[in-house]
Amino acid sequence: MADPLLRSPNGQALRHPLRHRLAERGIDWSLLLLLPAVAVIAGLFLYPFVYGVSISFQPTRGGGAFANYSDFFSDSYQRSAITKTLRLAVPVAVVSVGLAAPIAYQFRRDFRGRKLITLVLMLPITFGSILIAQGMLRVFSPYGWINLVLDKIGLPQGTFLYNYQGTFVAAVLTALPLSFLLLMGFFGGIDPALENAAATLGASRATRFWKIILPLAMPGILTALMLALVEAFAIFPSAILIGQPDNATHVLTIPIYQAASQRSDYTQASAIAIVLTVIELVILGLMVLLRNSLYKGPAVGGKG
Repeated sequence: MADPLLRSPNGQALRHPLRHRLAERGIDWSLLLLLPAVAVIAGLFLYPFVYGVSISFQPTRGGGAFANYSDFFSDSYQRSAITKTLRLAVPVAVVSVGLAAPIAYQFRRDFRGRKLITLVLMLPITFGSILIAQGMLRVFSPYGWINLVLDKIGLPQGTFLYNYQGTFVAAVLTALPLSFLLLMGFFGGIDPALENAAATLGASRATRFWKIILPLAMPGILTALMLALVEAFAIFPSAILIGQPDNATHVLTIPIYQAASQRSDYTQASAIAIVLTVIELVILGLMVLLRNSLYKGPAVGGKG
């Protein structure tokens, strides 16, 4: 059995370096490099989250620990924000990923104008949701260029301001670039040799897509869908500027803002934020389970 201690030339026992001591316990010493990132996450996310949870059970008006949650769920108008958030966020995520996936698939290959199209798709990220909403106020106004063009060709003017449709378009414009970037990485990571091998065996382009590309890319598509959902759940400027914040687009971020900024009731705002977080975590958890159960690693070239 090897001596567990290092020894100096004169025979004195020396302590193992930290790396060796960790290896003896089955711990990869390089994991220590994660400590700064863990500290940042704990300081910027975990502590505020725990603090928000704690004050949500300390209502400023009294009435017990669950008074903030009781007030929210007993108010039908405030409670309706849950369904309105889901009604907006889920379609936005599905449409964003649905539009981004075929574009990202085509970007697996180099073609003329690829960089220009990528730049155009990335512009909404640099603009931000507020600037996108402000731009839509100009573009879709009665005297905006879209309605002027529609009027010239004899079509009815578009109604994308101060309603659900306008908020939906703005949310898609915000989530689409993020979905595209993520999916471009997933599609680009698929080895072209797999598709080429299938082609040499006589598989058509459609067969190669449905049997090889799509199964391999599906985990990435579900991941992009989760990211788009998180982005859509956090919608706020568009819901106020070009939506109906008191009706169709009264999403959960609006009562959070009203409680915190207009009434200075941070405990109530925290309670509603926790409700929003729980809904997100439940949906994301179900999607993770779906991804893990359906796509544990599709076998390419197996029997059948």
